[in-house]
Amino acid sequence: MPQPFRVVTWNINSLRLRQGLLPDLIGALDPDVICLQETKCPDDLFPPELAAAIGFPHVLFRGMKGYNGVATFSRTPIRRHETTQDWVGRNDCRHLAAEVDARGGPLVIHNFYVPAGGDIPDPAVNPKFAHKLDFVAAARDHFAATPDLRRSILVGDLNIAPLEHDVWSHKQLLKIVSHTPVETALHTEWQQTCFTDGLRHFVPPEEKLYTWWSYRARDWLAADRGRRLDHVWVTHDLRGALRRHVILKDARGWTQPSDHVPVCVELSL
Repeated sequence: MPQPFRVVTWNINSLRLRQGLLPDLIGALDPDVICLQETKCPDDLFPPELAAAIGFPHVLFRGMKGYNGVATFSRTPIRRHETTQDWVGRNDCRHLAAEVDARGGPLVIHNFYVPAGGDIPDPAVNPKFAHKLDFVAAARDHFAATPDLRRSILVGDLNIAPLEHDVWSHKQLLKIVSHTPVETALHTEWQQTCFTDGLRHFVPPEEKLYTWWSYRARDWLAADRGRRLDHVWVTHDLRGALRRHVILKDARGWTQPSDHVPVCVELSL
């Protein structure tokens, strides 16, 4: 009998600050795997008791002091996959590939935190934006070399809202980092190497879909000026297994929230 398999991605924006919110996430979504980004936690300070405390005894993590960092928690055994990389020659802890035990055989789950890119959308004057474009291009080229990839899921804060209705105002954000044409084109090329967009599988492109709301908004809920920066992609062989998705928008209103909310996709395996 097929069984549900739920993977959650969440930019937690500091694991040590917000680890107390993980039980709320688990209670709401009942995931099998939790992928966190922007943990901001060096490996030697990763809380060793956390995985068992939240009921996810298997965990892998890559972290550094003050910024970046990714972690993957699982209810079933996981192993670091050989495709974990340091992209464009930087050891900045933005990618973790894990092989996860699941019904029908292992799944490879790629947990990504793509560079935000700064404020100026010009790589000639903004090294952060240049780094972002190089990072996404490198990821695209890597997966383009494996067009027949199977049983793989790619999740994370990709820091790009690719479609017109992935932002609150397409026209006003065309020159804002995360929605510029050069970024969205690279993002789409990367996704189309071997993946199906797991969220837009359920939500038509003409409908608004957000996963991030800025801290700068006085009333984020009333303004609802969001962007879809967090993504779940599945390889084409898993497209038929997609069953449902959840954007946990209520999490944006939790005490000391992240500006991102947890995103869940369920597959039937």
